Amino acid sequence: MLMQPDDLQLIGKELAIKWPDGLESFIPMEQLRRACPCAVCQGETDILGHLHKNPTQPLTAAAFELIRMARVGGYALQPLWGDGHQTGLYSFDFLRRLSGVPSPPP
Repeated sequence: MLMQPDDLQLIGKELAIKWPDGLESFIPMEQLRRACPCAVCQGETDILGHLHKNPTQPLTAAAFELIRMARVGGYALQPLWGDGHQTGLYSFDFLRRLSGVPSPPP
């Protein structure tokens, strides 16, 4: 079941998410940035199942500064980070799992 957040706010250095089932999540910006699901950050799998990944680049303090966050359709968020990175799409399901808040039963 796709669950869209009722509210999203940046509070200090955390993304606060209020879910329709009444639970709340607080995800630190550093955790959010390091979990970026894009192919640049996580790599891509080829047709044979081999993971191809760029060398890991050190992240500067700017990499953890959230400039803005846009909704993508009804299923994800796309953040723009202080270092210019913006290719990650964070699905709402992914955010829920990342926050450690259990998903509601189907």
